[in-house]
Amino acid sequence: MSKLQTTRRDFLKGAGALAAVSTLPLSVVELAFADSGKNFSFAYISDAHIQHIAGTQFVRNWDRGLIRAVAETNLLNPKPDFVIFGGDLAQLGSKPELDHGAEMLAKLNYDFRCVMGEHDYYLDLGEYWSELFGPHWYSWDHKGVHFVTLNSILTYDDWTFNRWPTAEQRMLEMAGLDNPNGSPFMVGEKQREWLRKDLEQVSKETPVVLFSHSPIQKLYKGWNFWTEDAEQIQELLQKFDDVTVVYGHVHQIQYNQIGNISFNSVMATAWPWPYPQSYAQAEHNMPKLTVPMNRADPFFERDATGWQTIDLRTGRIAMNYNLYSNTNRTVAYNPKTGQPEDTAFQCTERRISPQTHF
Repeated sequence: MSKLQTTRRDFLKGAGALAAVSTLPLSVVELAFADSGKNFSFAYISDAHIQHIAGTQFVRNWDRGLIRAVAETNLLNPKPDFVIFGGDLAQLGSKPELDHGAEMLAKLNYDFRCVMGEHDYYLDLGEYWSELFGPHWYSWDHKGVHFVTLNSILTYDDWTFNRWPTAEQRMLEMAGLDNPNGSPFMVGEKQREWLRKDLEQVSKETPVVLFSHSPIQKLYKGWNFWTEDAEQIQELLQKFDDVTVVYGHVHQIQYNQIGNISFNSVMATAWPWPYPQSYAQAEHNMPKLTVPMNRADPFFERDATGWQTIDLRTGRIAMNYNLYSNTNRTVAYNPKTGQPEDTAFQCTERRISPQTHF
């Protein structure tokens, strides 16, 4: 299985056709190591947070974000083989929100699959979401790559079933950030056993791409950038030569390498989050390899949304970010240092004024 089927220049040339029109986060993921000898790509959109106001009214900004992302995905050239939506289609998990989001996703000119987000789940525990999009976790094979989708936003049964007087209260509690009434995310024993059995059928040479909503790492507990059983899932993935985990949820650029596993976040179509290092009062274990995001203006609602290409031709991720009203960036693995690096990281001396005005 060759990992050198195409050059980086050829790949970026094809992806660059979208740059003039795209300002929202869709990711073209080049999988040049598929055993068919033919490279393929898929697109990734995440975290729309469609929010119902009343009647036929929804928060317009979040609507426009998803509508534009879908439209630009339909303009991709070369065409992706499929599209993934990475979770949090809704804000409060209601039928109007999920129906409205599903109607927008239905305009995609591709087959698409969905990941469960906590905002989609904790109102009715994913019942209506399943009617629209199917099972909460599943796997499939495509052109020599094994894909796995997990529901990583489950939590302890006592919190889910015994603590809240209404489903609406449960949803509101899990939707809040820095909320002491929240509970850590997890994949859970039942799903981990399913994953173990699923991966038993896959050879160690087969590339594995895993989609989750939360990071499958322990980054920042206060904002639930955290998966309680992350290490157990990572252990199940250790036997494979190449593993990539792609996740949403964090609304920011992140990259990390743990052993054989590359972790990559996808930006949101709704809004960006600031980095949690500034919230020192809460527990966090932000890995040293995670790359900080260069935010041009945290008071601009579309700052740090953008589109990105993910180049996997060497088995090490190179993330190419095209950011709205900000400097484009590439985060790539540096074999000399053994870690991912921002190829043009803006140090303090080079920051523009909007980055220091808060």
